[in-house]
Amino acid sequence: MDMTKATLSKYALNNYRMASYLLLAIGLINLRYQTGKDGVLGNSLSVVIPGVAMLLSTFVKGAHNFLARREVMVLLAALGAALVVWAITN
Repeated sequence: MDMTKATLSKYALNNYRMASYLLLAIGLINLRYQTGKDGVLGNSLSVVIPGVAMLLSTFVKGAHNFLARREVMVLLAALGAALVVWAITN
């Protein structure tokens, strides 16, 4: 099976968008509830920026073939989970 020809289903696309919204929301909540702490803007932006980048990439048709690849899905899921855990524990 040629992985470069994979197509992104509407369910996978929706999963990417929901994960992006999750990162965006956690980053903004982190910014609000840690107001006054040192480095809170940098910490929040380190979660918000990947979320926004992922969300925007889901609207670029040219990125769909890349996002449909299995190894990209696994890598982004691990990275997203790590960002969520880091944002919550930070």
